[in-house]
Amino acid sequence: MTMYILDTDHLSLYGRNHPVLISRLLASQVELTTTAINVEEQLRGRLAQVAEAKDGIMLSNAYQRLVETVMLLSEFNILQYNQKSRDTYQALKAQRIRVGTQDLRIGSIALAYQGILLTRNRRDFEKIPGLIIQDW
Repeated sequence: MTMYILDTDHLSLYGRNHPVLISRLLASQVELTTTAINVEEQLRGRLAQVAEAKDGIMLSNAYQRLVETVMLLSEFNILQYNQKSRDTYQALKAQRIRVGTQDLRIGSIALAYQGILLTRNRRDFEKIPGLIIQDW
C-alpha cells in the first residue's frame, strides 16, 4: 500500500475538512500519516497563539485551537525522525540543497519511509532528489 504523508499545509487542510483532500483520502483508503517534524510545527504554532493571547476570549480560543490540534494529530500515524531519516538528512545536507532545515528533515523522513509527501510547497520539496510529492 502506498504511504501518503501529509505536510503541515495538508494537515491544516485536513483539519478544515477540505473537500478535495478528504475525498481523495477516503477514495485511497490510506492510513493518515505525518511526520514528527510536522507535529512540532503544528504544536509550535498553537503554543505561540496561546502565548500571544492576552486573556479572556482570545486565550480561551487559543487553548481551544490547541486542544483541537492535539485531537486532530491523534488521528495520524506519526513517522519518527529515526536513524535512517537522520542518515538521509545528513546525506542531503552534504549535497548543499537549498531547502530549510525543517523541510529537509520532512523530506528525509518521507524518503526513509518511501512515502509520497502531500504538500503545496513544491518550490522547496522539488529540490530534494528522489522525493515524490503531490498536491491534492
